[in-house]
Amino acid sequence: MKPASTGSPSAWVLACLAGVLVLIGCTSPAPTASTSDATTSAGTAPASVATAPAVAAAPPPAPAPPAPPPPVLPFDDAVLAAANNLLGKAQLPPDTQWEVVIDPLIDGVTGTQTQATRAMGTRIVKIIKESFPRYAVQPFNSGNLMRGPLLLVGTFTGVNAERKTEGKRVAYRICLALADLKTGKLVSKGLAFADAEGVDATPLPYFRDAPAWLEDATTQGYVRTCQGTRPGDAIHPAYIDRVLTSATLAEANDAYAAGRYTAARQLYEAARSSPGGEQLRTYTGLYLTNWRLGNRTAAAEAFGRIVDQGLENKRLGMKFLFRPGTAALWSDAASGPPAYPLWMSEIAKRAAGRQSCLEVVGHASASGPEPLNERLSLLRAEAVRNEIARQAPPLAQRMIANGVGSKQTLIGTGRDDVTDALDRRVEFKVVGC
Repeated sequence: MKPASTGSPSAWVLACLAGVLVLIGCTSPAPTASTSDATTSAGTAPASVATAPAVAAAPPPAPAPPAPPPPVLPFDDAVLAAANNLLGKAQLPPDTQWEVVIDPLIDGVTGTQTQATRAMGTRIVKIIKESFPRYAVQPFNSGNLMRGPLLLVGTFTGVNAERKTEGKRVAYRICLALADLKTGKLVSKGLAFADAEGVDATPLPYFRDAPAWLEDATTQGYVRTCQGTRPGDAIHPAYIDRVLTSATLAEANDAYAAGRYTAARQLYEAARSSPGGEQLRTYTGLYLTNWRLGNRTAAAEAFGRIVDQGLENKRLGMKFLFRPGTAALWSDAASGPPAYPLWMSEIAKRAAGRQSCLEVVGHASASGPEPLNERLSLLRAEAVRNEIARQAPPLAQRMIANGVGSKQTLIGTGRDDVTDALDRRVEFKVVGC
């Protein structure tokens, strides 16, 4: 629609802007007689001017490329880099003293504590004492936790050349998190990558002797507090709700490692009676200490609770050890007398009481030709399935055996020793019938 007045072009522009909701109806006004080119040679008015083309919208700015991952450093340098980032950039009031407790660091996939994770903890304590005097490290126990200190957790996770937790692991990702227990929020993160050369991934005694692996909620809560989080995020509830129990379990594990089995058993019993205490780590400790002390009945009961938790979660990995290249079971002398008959009996009894079916899956470490690994893992799964079926005949028609070779490694180093025993596990997976 044209404006009522056809005076100056600026008046037309203002009128068009006032009616900007209907752009198409706005055309240039007819020129006046005073315009030098007001008429054509024939004395007629020129045709109206065409509508101006719309201005194209500017393209959105290209997203910034992701920051390159930190370089792979020697182990000590990587721990130093992660700790400096964590402690030096903490979002805390300046000129304030803070108590810090460290929940022992763990493998980010399995939850295992190793010689390497223990060395990390020791190194971090030294770094704090030498370079960060505003922090005072206190023992990880329930008394100190009740005072609401800063809580430091961390994971040490094997990664491949693409820094993923699959295939052949060639480095380790260090993830550290610092949380304020008074607010329940993270205040800092630290990240670095360590070269696998020289890393001692030997599990500490409790984890070396543990018979089973499953995705325990408390351990997963610990891992998720550290991985995939940012400062300001909340501590994962599955972890924080059980952190007092975790402190008791840490003390129990230290007693077990020192060979003080009676004291360790008492601490595991105390953990079981605390909130969230009925968990894999507790029953593993009760199984190990009772087995070491010769109490077979109590050991069997604790092991049965482990089996129940695994079947409830629909996945239970057992550390059956086999002679190299065979499907014949053997026992590590460091773990005491062979317990396989007890394992088989409890698995058969607990599984038979359920109406679901089981897939028995054999695994292999990442050494040797994969076709042979697949064949060997199948033979081992069949050997375990046949023994379970012998002890519980009704299960025979509800079990299948499968071998996946080294496709689903948890450790992925291919060392074929105690460090990657979980890669040679046999899993029981609950499946539909």
